[in-house]
Amino acid sequence: MSIKDKNLVGAAGEHLVLSRLLSKGVLAAQAPRGARKADVLVNHLDGKPPCLIQVKTRSGSNSTSGWHMGEKHEVIKDKDMFYCFVSLDGADTSVYVVPAVKVAQVVKDSHDTWLRTPGVKGQKHNDSKMRFIKNEYRLKIKSAPTGWMDKYLEAWEQITS
Repeated sequence: MSIKDKNLVGAAGEHLVLSRLLSKGVLAAQAPRGARKADVLVNHLDGKPPCLIQVKTRSGSNSTSGWHMGEKHEVIKDKDMFYCFVSLDGADTSVYVVPAVKVAQVVKDSHDTWLRTPGVKGQKHNDSKMRFIKNEYRLKIKSAPTGWMDKYLEAWEQITS
């Protein structure tokens, strides 16, 4: 089953991330609606610096579709920023916890590679602000070999320890 309403999909992903963090004893809260970079704010109680999380959620079982990103994600490289890529696949949910610097590199590399690669009929691709991040790209991406996201699956220790 997949959720059709994009607002509900996004809210479900954010709440899932909050639930995972809170269950690990990490103080986390939803950022105010419209906050520029973050959906979730993390404030460690042990003096560790706070961090920001942007949540990207997809619904359905098409694991090759990836997550929608934008041109702006190529330049967000804050050391205290993470992305949580949530996959809501019925009873099976998964979260990839990836540092922003890695996301920026992969989003830029994958888009640049796509632009350099001719289309099906040999035509040049037109640039756009739309980007995707995936665990497996059809094209060869140096910074994102097949399965590159696997090491980030449920990798909460980046935030919790």
